[in-house]
Amino acid sequence: MNEREKIIRLWFDMWLQKKDLGISEFFTDNSVYIESWGPEYHGSAKIKLWFDEWNTRGTVLQWDIKQFFHKENQTMVEWYFKVSR
Repeated sequence: MNEREKIIRLWFDMWLQKKDLGISEFFTDNSVYIESWGPEYHGSAKIKLWFDEWNTRGTVLQWDIKQFFHKENQTMVEWYFKVSR
């Protein structure tokens, strides 16, 4: 399995488990995380803050990976997502 795919799978698992299992290990201070509907989080500290806060008010019930797309140093994921609030 591709290293990027492992990290993405871990990221999805963290949401399903509601646990930080390594945010600071794969997001740097230069990271930018953009949600599918627009909001942006800059740096590992902001990403962790968003993750922790979001998980106080919602639960990811299902997050299935359908497929990965790789191009140079970028990876995109097609997925199915279900939450409870």
